[in-house]
Amino acid sequence: MTDTALASSALDPTTTGQTAPHGAPRLSVKDLRVHFAMPKRHLFATHRDYIKAVDGISFDLHPGETLGIVGESGCGKSTLGRAILRLIPATEGKIVWLGEDLLALGKSDMRRRRQDMQIIFQDPLASLNPRMTIGDIIAEPLKTFNPGMPASEVKAKVREWMAQVGLVPDMINRYPHEFSGGQCQRIGIARAMVLNPKLVICDEPVSALDVSIQSQIINLLMKLQREFDLSLVFISHDLSVVRHISHRIMVLYLGKLVEVAERDPLYDNPRHPYTQALISAVPLPDPDAERAKQRIVLTGDLPSPVSPPSGCYFRTRCPKATDRCAMEEPPLHQVGPGHRAACHYWDTPMPAPAAE
Repeated sequence: MTDTALASSALDPTTTGQTAPHGAPRLSVKDLRVHFAMPKRHLFATHRDYIKAVDGISFDLHPGETLGIVGESGCGKSTLGRAILRLIPATEGKIVWLGEDLLALGKSDMRRRRQDMQIIFQDPLASLNPRMTIGDIIAEPLKTFNPGMPASEVKAKVREWMAQVGLVPDMINRYPHEFSGGQCQRIGIARAMVLNPKLVICDEPVSALDVSIQSQIINLLMKLQREFDLSLVFISHDLSVVRHISHRIMVLYLGKLVEVAERDPLYDNPRHPYTQALISAVPLPDPDAERAKQRIVLTGDLPSPVSPPSGCYFRTRCPKATDRCAMEEPPLHQVGPGHRAACHYWDTPMPAPAAE
């Protein structure tokens, strides 16, 4: 498969127009919260502040589905992904994997479940051990979970996965610094896939790569998903990339879920003011359409997660905000089939921008 630059024509079109898979969910996250305790302000303080990095998020993930997670830096995207894998502790909630609550498992049982769940990190080179050959890096999960596997089988499996991700198997004895960023990310993907997992968390896997390489990695992930029935959680701040790869998309703001929908309804008809602002900032390839579109510019800064606003967290930057927003936190309203938004005024139009 030949990959080219990141454009709609360059990306694999086979998922275009697909709706999210349905049926029994593979992963169910219920009211998940991840709160980090802040240091006490002084020695005799009785009150401790908390950063609510993830605050009451629930969703299901089905076999063969890609769930995109978007939002500004600091909104809790990466924390949510790591909490699902129990790489960081959850404060409360449930993470149900194939009917089993992962948060109720002991360390040894959770370690066995990790064969089914892997992660691809943002910085491809930093996630690889510079003292190990790429053959040893890809083989490490096999040696960890299958210590009795013969060395010849391990090597054959490594070479097989190198070929699967587009690496020349003869490079097996080279070190990470001898590879480009895109090649290092392919190594990371091979390492994640060598155990044939059912879930892969992709934590901004293309944000550190050139645009021309991004499309190659996205096409590779979609190809592997089709062939191995993977469930993907794709975390990114780039809405253009998320639109190409995702079936459904969740929008986070200060640890809260503010909107969730299938891909096309969310992009074509966003109902939360924050989602509307994010999508209005995505550049369009047509210059005339780009000039004609209404850009929604948010005022103010992102509030502190230690002391978020009362009521709706987004109200301090929202053009629709009223006194009700300060007093009452909006629930997730059903605004369409499979489409929910946490806004009191989701069905009212955005106010016209002030004249300059």
